[in-house]
Amino acid sequence: MTELALSIAENVIKKLGSLAYQEICMSQDIASNLTKFQLTMSTIQAVLMDAEEKQVRNRALSVWLEQLKDVFYDAIDVLDEFVCEDLRRKVVETYGNTSEQVLHSVLYSSFNPLGFRFKMGHRIKKIIERLEEIAKVRAQFYLNERLDDKSIGQREREMTHSFLCDSNVIGRADDKQKIVDLLMRPNDDNNAFVIAIVGIGGMGKTTLAQWVYNDERIARNFDTRIWVCVSDDFNILKLAKEILKCAGGRISENMTMDEVQVSLRNTLNEKNFFIVLDDVWNDDRSKWIDLKNLLIGGAKRSKIVVTTRIQEVALMMASGPIHNLKGLSEDDCLSLFLMWAFKEGEKQQYPTLIEIGKEIVTKSKGVPLAVKTLGGLLYSKFDDRDWIFIRDNEIWKLEQKENDILPALRLSYDQLPSSLKQCFAYCSLYPKDHIYFSDELIQSWMANGLLHKSNESPQELEDIGLQYVKELFSRSFFQELSDFGYCYIFKMHDLVHDLSLFVAQSDHCLVENTNNRKNYEKVRHVSILDYNLGANELTTFLHKLNNSARTIIFRNEDVDPINVNESFFKTCISRFKYLRLLDLRFLRFEVLPSSIGSLKHLRYLRLRRNKQIKKLPNSICDMQNLETLILDGCGGLEELPRDIRKMISLRYLCITTKQSRLLENGIECLYSLRTMIFYKCLKLESLPEGIQCLTSLRRLEFTSCESLMSLPRGLKYLIELESLIIFDCGKLNLMEGEDYPTSLRSLRIGSLPQLVALPQWLIRFGNTLQVLIIHFFENLEALPEWFPYLISLRKLVIWACPKLSSLPERMDCLTSLKELEIGYCLQLRRNCKRDVGEDWPKIAHVPLLKIV
Repeated sequence: MTELALSIAENVIKKLGSLAYQEICMSQDIASNLTKFQLTMSTIQAVLMDAEEKQVRNRALSVWLEQLKDVFYDAIDVLDEFVCEDLRRKVVETYGNTSEQVLHSVLYSSFNPLGFRFKMGHRIKKIIERLEEIAKVRAQFYLNERLDDKSIGQREREMTHSFLCDSNVIGRADDKQKIVDLLMRPNDDNNAFVIAIVGIGGMGKTTLAQWVYNDERIARNFDTRIWVCVSDDFNILKLAKEILKCAGGRISENMTMDEVQVSLRNTLNEKNFFIVLDDVWNDDRSKWIDLKNLLIGGAKRSKIVVTTRIQEVALMMASGPIHNLKGLSEDDCLSLFLMWAFKEGEKQQYPTLIEIGKEIVTKSKGVPLAVKTLGGLLYSKFDDRDWIFIRDNEIWKLEQKENDILPALRLSYDQLPSSLKQCFAYCSLYPKDHIYFSDELIQSWMANGLLHKSNESPQELEDIGLQYVKELFSRSFFQELSDFGYCYIFKMHDLVHDLSLFVAQSDHCLVENTNNRKNYEKVRHVSILDYNLGANELTTFLHKLNNSARTIIFRNEDVDPINVNESFFKTCISRFKYLRLLDLRFLRFEVLPSSIGSLKHLRYLRLRRNKQIKKLPNSICDMQNLETLILDGCGGLEELPRDIRKMISLRYLCITTKQSRLLENGIECLYSLRTMIFYKCLKLESLPEGIQCLTSLRRLEFTSCESLMSLPRGLKYLIELESLIIFDCGKLNLMEGEDYPTSLRSLRIGSLPQLVALPQWLIRFGNTLQVLIIHFFENLEALPEWFPYLISLRKLVIWACPKLSSLPERMDCLTSLKELEIGYCLQLRRNCKRDVGEDWPKIAHVPLLKIV
């Protein structure tokens, strides 16, 4: 199947509508063609949602969508040429041409305005012709216009019910007991107490709710029990009627909202009711409040249980605890699997199959529906080959029925906005069990144009990226999310990763064996995870890729670096003119060729831990589109390029260099910078005075800069600076001075032998500081008395401070503190021991405690 056609089409339309393109069209002919292009795209976009749904039953439609996607990608390349030209002109106006640019101009006339107009006009016409030719055949598919329909998957969702056979439930006894205990407690007020059960599709939320609903204690404790399958249609009148019907009230088809409300209140008045609202997707708070108001009037012990996949829905609805449903144990998974794979009493006859089954259930990663799916695929099959086939294939490659695990997870994917669908698909380029860092992921999304803001919105793209991360976490696509202030760290459940592979397979590819016979002709984003490669094998593999590849990532971490040669770079640079992201981490080479500057579409370049490279070509500064440059661990790098100030789009810069001082008129001229990291700059003593001009800077980090004597002057002028990280800088003294940031949101400091106490200037962040990480302070004996004035603090981490024995008084005043982590502080750990420690009363109010 072909996914993401609609998402990519929307990218094209957003680019067409950008003012930047309108301002630099430079001719009426180009402007007219762009208008025509936009009109054609809009008519095609209107039917793409319908086409993507119907392609399951129509192979020709899938081929048609693939052809459209090819044109869309090419269109984005053409439109990005305008961006490249606009940025080049700005640099020329400010700094003049480099010698390389002058030579290129003479040879190719690409910087000649008339030549540019002619070339771009011709390319736009070709795109329109191709698009119109493909669009001609759409009538044969009988497609309907559907511009905004989020109920595609929901129409296939079966309505749930309250009945459950107890013998079919395995491994949820503890979960059931926790929910029942909560339901038996008295309420704090007159309103119904709401408990939410949250988890990914297939985790067993409905099963758990059914088991609770049918428990004898619940039946005895409540006058009325009501089960409502909500699904996607959170229609207040419809839900109120359903509740009224289940409660035994009179109902007629033509009842008005007022009539239903009166009848519902009379029916539930003074009754202890228990309601399950199963499978809730609605995130409109006003709708929930309207429904909840209808239910006020029941007795004080009334309870509501909500099941949902979406964390934000749970937070909105639940007045009580949120129960995050975890996966089953391996033993429970095996028991459930055998129940579905064999008839009763049959499994004892097939010990060999059971052994293979133990390996198969590891694919389920604790998700009951996945276990049932895999067991169901093998029901009444007793040939070892059938079981080995299931064992050795990815779950997303196995044929599944409508109610199996991938279709269930697919419901969540279908509910995503198109922009989030592309971002989720991009996650398939990372291996299973990968630990994601939000800043890395967001920079990758940004490089590929997956983050968008309206022309009216001043919102930063990084903020939009963080919203996307939070949204995907809220919808259970990400899990175990931790906030470190400067970034989020999280993981993806293996089955959700399988879903990303499924929806991204025609565009994205994680390659674990470059010798396979897979056809890479359509793949635009490639991540190479083959540890058995040499330079020649890498170069050979590059020739298998689509010339229009957008992303190339080499992921040979934790193994010996690959020494690449000139042939590798010649292939990489000459073949892939439209690269947006090139990640060469752990590849080893001495020279980056000057031709790298010809990759004018490149937004992201990573050269992590290449210890051999000594110098970057100055032509890299001609890459005016480059937004992310990562040079961490390049210990042999003698200096930064002399014209680095010309990289006017640079937003994220991570540096390792041998320089003791950076050249003037260099990084302090990068006014677009949002993140600047100095990593293992062992000789760096100071930074240029002009750093204070980087008023857009939001994160500043110094790690293992052992010669750094002082922070750059003028930090107080960096009004956007939110995150400051200072770690392992042995000569740096932070105790005195007024020249510090004014509104930090997060601070991480550690391994600073000059520091024996927290600096006094921290108190000025009392109203802004939300995350504070203090670690590896051997001489820190006490936190200051003013520490409780950090009233905005949400997360506090104290790690490896062996002399710290107690917390300051009035810690209980930190009412915003939601997370406290204490590790490898032996004396402090004793004093903070739950219930009995001397300092326990100071931290008992903190919801999430981790003390090791």
